[in-house]
Amino acid sequence: MVGTGSNDCSCGRQLALDFQWDERFDFAGFVAGPNAEAVAALELIGKGDRRRVIYLYGEPGVGKSHLLQAACGEASAWGRAVVYLPLRQLVNRSPRLLQELEGVDVVALDDLDCLTKAIEWQQAAFHLFNRLQDAGRELLMAGPRRPAKLGLALPDLVSRLQGVLVLRLEKLGDEDNVLALSRRAQRRGLELPKATARYLLNHCRRDTGYFFQLLDKFDAASLQAQRRLTVPFVKKVLAEANND
Repeated sequence: MVGTGSNDCSCGRQLALDFQWDERFDFAGFVAGPNAEAVAALELIGKGDRRRVIYLYGEPGVGKSHLLQAACGEASAWGRAVVYLPLRQLVNRSPRLLQELEGVDVVALDDLDCLTKAIEWQQAAFHLFNRLQDAGRELLMAGPRRPAKLGLALPDLVSRLQGVLVLRLEKLGDEDNVLALSRRAQRRGLELPKATARYLLNHCRRDTGYFFQLLDKFDAASLQAQRRLTVPFVKKVLAEANND
């Protein structure tokens, strides 16, 4: 998605037709836990900290995509032009999509590991990196491993990535996970008891996007049945969803 700041560009507007960040992924809904440094760095980007390049890495489900999208939303709210690009959905298209983005204030490239077998995309990302730095813009990136461990074939791109602010996201502890899940439910107007949150964390995939999907199901089911989100009710909803 592209925020419509004063420096918006036609290429960015075209990308906005196909890709949007999820506005539910914001800083208020993210429990930092051991990741306070990363959250603080990305909040500064959103508010206009200039000429920064940040690379986030960590295991699936730790919140990399959440934080990239939160930074995009924050920057857009401040009137800055923003592009969020989920590379997993883009890598089969032409890397020319990365051209002419230096007019955008903040560019976020998610799932950088998807470029390991796409040398033309790696070259395009390298040139985008240079153009954004020359223009004094910000670039945010994320992947599952440190830059040197991504398996990228372009040494110049790896070298650039190793020279930026590299931040590792750690898994949350159990209590922080309960807090995060309860907070997401509360912001949707749902009351999620701690016992139910713990059940979900112990029996479901620990992934932010997946939990949002579950909350959608629970919201609809609880409204229809006029039931609270107790453990037995949640078990029933999950069983029905698995049978669909």
